Amino acid sequence: MVEHTLGCKWMLEVLRLIRAGINRPGAMTRATEGLTTKVLNERLSDLINFGVVEKIAYPEIPPRVEYKLTDFGDRFVDILDVVDNLEEYRQNRR
Repeated sequence: MVEHTLGCKWMLEVLRLIRAGINRPGAMTRATEGLTTKVLNERLSDLINFGVVEKIAYPEIPPRVEYKLTDFGDRFVDILDVVDNLEEYRQNRR
């Protein structure tokens, strides 16, 4: 799961957006140049299957969907931050 997430720039970008409070699909695609709806839906689906993100569908017209980190997702992104900091540390030591 970590390898799949770290190996995909869009997965990391989707997590960054959700953490920044951009949690609606349309807002995510507008906020990120090059991110298509198809790729976004695939990445969100992966994150839901991993238990990192949950989908909240509101029974409204028009329908409204939001995504948020689960408790596990909060801990998971903390681990990703540590890995990212290790990479920065490694690069700075060169």
